[in-house]
Amino acid sequence: MGDLSLTVIALLALAAVSAGFVDAVVGGGGLIQLPALLLGLPGASPVQVLATNKLASICGTSTSAVTFYRRVRPDPRTFLPLMLAAFVGSALGALVASQVPRGAFEPIVLVALVVVGAYVLLKPSLGEVTALRFAGHHHTTAALGVGVLVGFYDGALGPGTGSFFVFALVGLLGYGFLAASAQAKMANWATNLAALCVFVPQGAVLWQIGLLLGACNVLGAYVGARTAVARGAAFVRVFFLLVVSAFVVRLGGGVLGVW
Repeated sequence: MGDLSLTVIALLALAAVSAGFVDAVVGGGGLIQLPALLLGLPGASPVQVLATNKLASICGTSTSAVTFYRRVRPDPRTFLPLMLAAFVGSALGALVASQVPRGAFEPIVLVALVVVGAYVLLKPSLGEVTALRFAGHHHTTAALGVGVLVGFYDGALGPGTGSFFVFALVGLLGYGFLAASAQAKMANWATNLAALCVFVPQGAVLWQIGLLLGACNVLGAYVGARTAVARGAAFVRVFFLLVVSAFVVRLGGGVLGVW
């Protein structure tokens, strides 16, 4: 971190606070934090950037997960299998992170985000209240499937993981947006931990900058989680649409070569 100027460190810290807030409300903090790390650490390898981002992110997700758990009381029938499957999926994704080119993901993720955003926008009643679509082992199976698929994506690439968790919990399992955000934070914490279990032994984490950004993530996550709980599902839905729209613009510009 000694090679970084105070200006770069300050900008990275600001990005981490913003990312923690966004991630706590509805996921998608990687949209802010990963590009900031790529710009601020031009000499770092892609795996080092991913690993350092995971270290910072787990600090924020730990804070928001605890806050949501205390105030929303998420359903253990969902978040426990979701966390377990997400951990396994993320570890598998992290193992292939250095093998899969970023360009292979972006067009697929872009299409998925457009579909997700359009679906939520065109169904204004979606996620207003919790109305579970499955019961018993069918519910558990759905949660496991969501955990593995979204977890793998998070380990391999990452940005937007929380948003995908939220959408799957709302659109597939039938949770309201606030309850979905709470469950998503639990799962996102598990994916971050799994990825670090792979990245740390590889020596890929840049600890000094990662811990600094982690502290900033904690601040943003605490404020974001409390804001989401206070404002409720309607606020989370609007915030979700804004984050997904920002993702579409960011990834769409990259795919089309605008930036």
